[in-house]
Amino acid sequence: MASTAANLWVLVGLSVAGILLVARRFKRVVKADFGAFIERFELLPPPPPAPPKAPHPLACLSFAVADLFDIKGYITGFGIPEWSKTHEPADWSSPAVSILINGGATCVGKTVIDELGYSINGENKHFGAPANPVALDRIPGGSSSGSAVAVSAGFVEFSLGIDTIGGVRLPAAYCGVLGFRPSFGAIANTGVLPVSPSLDSIGVFAKDPSILHRVGHVLLQLPCSEKRQPRHIMIVDDYFQLLKIPANRITQVVTKSTEKLFGRQVLNHINLGDYLAARVPSLKQLNDGIQSSDQKLRSLKSLGKAMQMLQSHEFKSIHGEWIGSVRPALSSFLSKQLDALSETSSFTIERCQSVRNEMRLALNALLKDDGLLVIPTVPGSPPKYGSREILSDDYQIAALSLLAIASMSGCCQATIPLGFHEKSPVSVSIIARQGGDRFLLDTVQAIYASLQEHVDNLVKSSSSSKTISLEESAELAKEKGNAAYKDKQWQKAVSFYSEAIKLSGKNPTYYSNRAAAYLETGSYLQAEADCSTAISLDKKGVKAYLRRGTARELLGYYKDAVEDFKYALVLEPTNKTANVALSRLQKLFQ
Repeated sequence: MASTAANLWVLVGLSVAGILLVARRFKRVVKADFGAFIERFELLPPPPPAPPKAPHPLACLSFAVADLFDIKGYITGFGIPEWSKTHEPADWSSPAVSILINGGATCVGKTVIDELGYSINGENKHFGAPANPVALDRIPGGSSSGSAVAVSAGFVEFSLGIDTIGGVRLPAAYCGVLGFRPSFGAIANTGVLPVSPSLDSIGVFAKDPSILHRVGHVLLQLPCSEKRQPRHIMIVDDYFQLLKIPANRITQVVTKSTEKLFGRQVLNHINLGDYLAARVPSLKQLNDGIQSSDQKLRSLKSLGKAMQMLQSHEFKSIHGEWIGSVRPALSSFLSKQLDALSETSSFTIERCQSVRNEMRLALNALLKDDGLLVIPTVPGSPPKYGSREILSDDYQIAALSLLAIASMSGCCQATIPLGFHEKSPVSVSIIARQGGDRFLLDTVQAIYASLQEHVDNLVKSSSSSKTISLEESAELAKEKGNAAYKDKQWQKAVSFYSEAIKLSGKNPTYYSNRAAAYLETGSYLQAEADCSTAISLDKKGVKAYLRRGTARELLGYYKDAVEDFKYALVLEPTNKTANVALSRLQKLFQ
């Protein structure tokens, strides 16, 4: 097993060599492992059972864990060297890790997290930012950035992270992989460093929905039961208003897949802001200070703010004293975040806790056992490395508003990649009620292939529409050229025909027509070249032979001109222009 793993790393190293060359143009050094890992090791599963017993459910799968999980004999680093210096190696491994190993998977290392697991950016000043394998110039997202990158780059089949305020869902969306945040409390957080205990949830990354399904069942220890189909799939329209990319890019794909698999009757559209305003009264008390002209969006943003304040309060309650002792070692970004929320009053925290409790009741009542919400995972494309957008309040608030639904309600959420928009990954998220993890995993597995199929169809349709549009524009430019030619505006005609060629360079008529205009302006060499191009595209174009023959005659290439006129007569024996030209040239040779 060890030699197999070693060979795997060699092959992976060779495969990323080309990507490293591509990365040079982004002026960033990309490590062979994309900077995903802090340390590597190999924890092997128990021997497979002898036949006829079934093999381990996770046999032959490898995984990595974020640097928040205890591994026996290793220090859990919490994304900052000072933590490792002040803490001892773990005496035992996190039960979640042990369950996966006992299930047949091999753990191959620990991955980079944001400093103290606190941010959503995926950058760490101590270990560097992991490179986003599907968008090298953009951040991978955090806090479990390394785990997302390890799966996206193909180093492991799945990985574990911690999702507090989006630490699994957001990097999954940015790195183009599946991400799963189970229901709050569905998996014990024992042996995992806490960030915010009332929000923390162990999450899973995977590329393959079948692997996500298998891992989820093992982690959650779900019993076998009959699969249920959703009866209500609700597209949350007001949340799609937060998107910075075309919303129909996502909703159209979801709608077609839903109708194909489950029927049109299960699909609904809702405004979640209205629902929460009526069912979560504590949100109104937090609306002050939220900048938005739309009351519904103010409520959504208030939800994100409440989650952020809860995280900060619980984080400092647990780690505040230790943080004070190493404050100079913290990045400026983390220091500013902690300072910005340091004055939160106990009364405000009580309100935030009320929001969380009311959210759990409201979402469970809305979704019941057979309902699903469909929302964007993130507001748009991953920000570029070093961009001001990463630090802006608008970006943080918009992202947290989307991520807060599951974190504050305890619901389970799955992030599903949906291809790319302008070379950046796109995703959608599906949410089920708290405790509906099996229902959600089954639905993701059922709908995944259909979603990808409709994404491919959408891309092909867009490409076809673009081609049609270019061809129509080219034809319009050609008609303008024809009109200019009739008006004897030769140079203007050349310009219009040139525009048509730029829009659709495979049309022989455009070259032939431009050649006719060039002949009128005395540009015989250009006319000859255009006719040669037209003939290469269509060897039966009589006009192209006639015009090239004319250009060659005027240039003094008489023998070549004769050949062109003869070929024109082969294609069209009664062509008067060709007959007259041949007679004229033959008299010159007599």
